[in-house]
Amino acid sequence: MEARLPSHSLALPHSSHHHRFGGCPSSPSSSSGVLPKMATFTFTVPATTFTPLSSSSSSSSSVSVPFLRPHSSNLPTPRRRRFPSSPNPLNPVFLLHRTNGKRHSTTTTTTTLAVAIDSTDDVSVDQNLNEGKDYKIVLPTNESSERLLRIRHTCAHVMAMAVQKLYPDAKVTIGPWIENGFYYDFDIEPLTDKDLKRIKKEMDRIIGKNLPLVREEVSRDEALRRIMALNEPYKIEILESIKDDIITIYHIGEQWWDLCAGPHVESTGNINKKAVELESVAGAYWRGDERKPMLQRIYGTAWENEEQLKAYLHFKEEAKRRDHRRLGQDLDLFSIQDDAGGGLVFWHPKGAIVRHIIEDLWKKIHMDRGYDLLYTPHVAKADLWKISGHLDFYKENMYDQMSIEDELYQLRPMNCPYHILLYKRKRHSYRDFPIRVAELGTVYRYELSGSLHGLFRVRGFTQDDAHIFCLDDQIKDEIRGVLDLTEEILLQFGFDKYEVNLSTRPEKAVGDDDIWEKATSALKDALNDKGWTYQIDDGGGAFYGPKIDLKIEDALGRKWQCSTIQVDFNLPQRFDITYVDSNSEKRRPILIHRAVLGSLERFFGVLIEHYAGDFPLWLSPIQARILPVTDTQLEYCNDVTNKLKMNGIRAEVCHGERLPKLIRNAEKQKIPLMAVVGAKEVETETVTVRSRFGGELGTMSVDDFITRIKLATQNPTSL
Repeated sequence: MEARLPSHSLALPHSSHHHRFGGCPSSPSSSSGVLPKMATFTFTVPATTFTPLSSSSSSSSSVSVPFLRPHSSNLPTPRRRRFPSSPNPLNPVFLLHRTNGKRHSTTTTTTTLAVAIDSTDDVSVDQNLNEGKDYKIVLPTNESSERLLRIRHTCAHVMAMAVQKLYPDAKVTIGPWIENGFYYDFDIEPLTDKDLKRIKKEMDRIIGKNLPLVREEVSRDEALRRIMALNEPYKIEILESIKDDIITIYHIGEQWWDLCAGPHVESTGNINKKAVELESVAGAYWRGDERKPMLQRIYGTAWENEEQLKAYLHFKEEAKRRDHRRLGQDLDLFSIQDDAGGGLVFWHPKGAIVRHIIEDLWKKIHMDRGYDLLYTPHVAKADLWKISGHLDFYKENMYDQMSIEDELYQLRPMNCPYHILLYKRKRHSYRDFPIRVAELGTVYRYELSGSLHGLFRVRGFTQDDAHIFCLDDQIKDEIRGVLDLTEEILLQFGFDKYEVNLSTRPEKAVGDDDIWEKATSALKDALNDKGWTYQIDDGGGAFYGPKIDLKIEDALGRKWQCSTIQVDFNLPQRFDITYVDSNSEKRRPILIHRAVLGSLERFFGVLIEHYAGDFPLWLSPIQARILPVTDTQLEYCNDVTNKLKMNGIRAEVCHGERLPKLIRNAEKQKIPLMAVVGAKEVETETVTVRSRFGGELGTMSVDDFITRIKLATQNPTSL
């Protein structure tokens, strides 16, 4: 099952738009008329500092409260899901406060869900400024604001013009708008941050001249003549890829032009130069092909006004603080070892503990819901992948075959064929269904080294893969069961807001109309029965069946696709799997692929960034650290630690430094609980407990400490 997730890292933006002319994306279909504005749903995300809970916040009816995050935690308060009514991506909103005429950021950051509504009301960014009240800045998207899209597209052209003014030998290639701004690729010597400052100054001058953007249509021959006159070889290649006879060109004044389908602002003066910033430069292969020249890609961000830019930069800093690659090193959770190769994840002891907890939870829930667990090999004969069709349709993502005793073998890119082989090992009756099998199966897929990105894009990863073999009339109930299971697992980690999409039959598909209609209706009925709001992606299904995709929302409001449910009419036919019906005739069962977490590696990366490394108590690799005031108390600390471990609590002793430094180190390592032991604690056989989120919790017996930890971790969803 394909469960790879799109990267949401701000460091790796990608354009999802069709590049009609190679140089620029074509105009979206919604570009004509007034686009809908945004409504907002908000929730709180923590600032970089935490406010300790007072002792009065504890409750005799819930002794676990002091161990939990305060209400401003990066986990939303547990509640029923709130499903968005639009597939638009989430965007940050920042609360700002103005005091005595000056603007200050509050200690709280808020994010918003952008929801398209039928409204033409503008979203105010300066509401209540003079009254000293909080106000919101809503960051629009390319989909919600055509003006923003046009600004970003024009900024790409302005940047290319600026580069060629400063570096006349630079060759231009493509320059699209992307999720948070724009980029342009140049064939030029490597650039530095100092170069970016020069380019930005030149962009400001071009913007200040208020030059018109003029659209021109020319013949293919005329376009080629002009390109050759400028000696732009990449543009010739782009021109050759254009199928239309009429070629469109956009001019900036009379000084610069590019092959482009638009859209753009009317003039450069429509861009607020204070709302534009050049962010970074990176290497990028021409056409994404490592066999072609390495280009210099300049990334920029652009917004409608300066306030939006400031809010975006604030959001970007928070995302940087949560970057799982940095936190993975700081907290000693995982690494990518160069000596072993890129994209291969090494789970360190602490990260392995978290993985163990996730796996145990996953297995228990699946077994409780009637799944049989499997373990299957990592390699198989190449012929198996011919039968499945992977060698025909997925070969570029598979590693080279290996010859063993004159037979070719292949590392597996997916688990599906293995589960089907196990199904085929014996005959099945209609009475056997449904049959549910699940595996945490490691797969291997080839990725270009330039596309690898921490835990989000790797070459070897473990999917939480499962397959359901069922009858036609069981599809709805099985899909509903998967939806319930998915919700149960995701709620354990605090994910309670989802975006759900149902993708239907594409133009090219296998299977007859009746089974497609029946399966699609079953998926719809299951979603309706669940009470979930969903969007329909007409024609977006796989060629082998309709599917449901579910995206979770993290603490910064970003969306991550994790869960997928796919009905498959293809593999049962390819492998010729059957069962015997009530009339003793052979029939073909329905196959349902599904994953909840996607892959353990990627989901772990999402968790790190969602929690900013501050795992909840039940999931933290080290739940409690015992700190002696002096080494005189070390023996007692070891006894306390052993007692905690015997009660299933992950604890350790740390000593050898002065107590303030031991506490600082525990804070840096994001240890949820610290138990300080001095002479008094040894004498009274107690510990003095300090919570990372609750502050000082006072002195208590070791047994009381153990009881409170157990109560606080019994129900993960309560955390």
